[in-house]
Amino acid sequence: MGLIDRIDDRLGDGLEALLCRHHARRLRGLGWGDVLDEAGTGWFTPHAPVRGGCRVTVLIDGEQALPAMVEAIKGARSYVHLAGWHSSPDFRPTRGEDAQTLRELLAEAAERVPVRVLLWAGPPVPAFEPTRKRARAACKEFMRGSKVRCVLDSRERTLHCHHEKLLIVDDEVAFVGGMDFTALEGDRHDSPEHPADRPMGWHDSVMRAEGPVVADVADHFRRRWTEVAGEQLPQPRTPEPAGTSTVQFVRTIPEKTYGFAPKGAFSALDAYLRALRSAESLVYLENQFLWSPEITEVLLDKLQRPPHDRFRVVLVLPRKPSNGADTTRGQLGRLLDADDGNQRLLAVTLNSHDGDNHVPVYVHAKLAVVDDKWMTVGSANLNEHSLFNDTEANLVTDDTAVIKDARLRLWAEHLQRPVSEVDGDPVDVVDRMWRPFAENQDEHRLSLLPGVSRRAGRLQGPLRGLLVDG
Repeated sequence: MGLIDRIDDRLGDGLEALLCRHHARRLRGLGWGDVLDEAGTGWFTPHAPVRGGCRVTVLIDGEQALPAMVEAIKGARSYVHLAGWHSSPDFRPTRGEDAQTLRELLAEAAERVPVRVLLWAGPPVPAFEPTRKRARAACKEFMRGSKVRCVLDSRERTLHCHHEKLLIVDDEVAFVGGMDFTALEGDRHDSPEHPADRPMGWHDSVMRAEGPVVADVADHFRRRWTEVAGEQLPQPRTPEPAGTSTVQFVRTIPEKTYGFAPKGAFSALDAYLRALRSAESLVYLENQFLWSPEITEVLLDKLQRPPHDRFRVVLVLPRKPSNGADTTRGQLGRLLDADDGNQRLLAVTLNSHDGDNHVPVYVHAKLAVVDDKWMTVGSANLNEHSLFNDTEANLVTDDTAVIKDARLRLWAEHLQRPVSEVDGDPVDVVDRMWRPFAENQDEHRLSLLPGVSRRAGRLQGPLRGLLVDG
């Protein structure tokens, strides 16, 4: 290691330690200190209610998620509540000659039931999408000639946003995930085949929930709507049991954003940390970003002191994130160093094949599986924006049957093999299929994630967070 690299290393350690101490002080002052001060473990955070009697399904890619959400909206009998980072009125959630735009779909539903749309107002300056001009135009278009009510939420922290993606219908069903009803930045209409003739393949996931946990999601929307729109909504009805899954609704809400959570909510961070600390055999992460130092510290510890030799970490990340690429690669460099050639860590990205060309598939999913005993799906990325400063919403379950089913379907998609062929010991499948497939990218969808930046490079995102993290 040369002098510049050693300086770079020291600078990286120092700045990252400073950021972590800042986050710890901030949460301690808000009464959330146990999240970072204590090494809690387990499948559920104590900071949110755990609901039994639920039924959950993981919907993979737009081909599954979008039609399911459209069907729920069309069947609404009491109300439709939609919250998102951005929704485009002209977006068509389904394809075909008779496919409706989102505006038409919601306007039609609004003739029968109240339809409320809660969107981020956009950044104060037009530095990135959706701009406030675009957000205002979308809101106006949703309401034009219809009974839809749309409001914009501008209560974000500086340089951060409202990022959660929620759809709740009739106090009966909730969709929580990473999918927005928009074509901004990529084509949401994708399938497990990820055809290469699309503008950009878009891998995503959404969890559909029924049963008592729906009331938690609905109440979160109700509270945000009440403060932003000034309209009092009734307390959600708690649905009857709908299945056998135990589910928890976890969130990120920055402090001083809403009156209903003056000290914020950081249960999404706590849920991730507890589950990762509890990992014994497998950590499987699909995420748009990986530059939260709190998350990577847990993974580093697991790689340096694995529970046993067959412990594996599989990361599925985009080749080129919309931002934060260097910071993700830098954290990956640390993890690879910690693995030290033991091949317990595998970091890959996804591609479509178009002849001899490899077309990147954008990994937008925010999904994690630990030991087939814990799973989360939602909107939270693994960066300081999502875990400390944006509003985010995830669902967590410990239903082993649901978790294994989702993992096998994802692995069958990525490995391009039938479910029966990937349904073995996960460690064996990682070693026998994941790694050789990724190393032989000319024939497979997987490829090793390229490029590892200097440690200072990976700190661009966390450093920005430190500067604006009041």
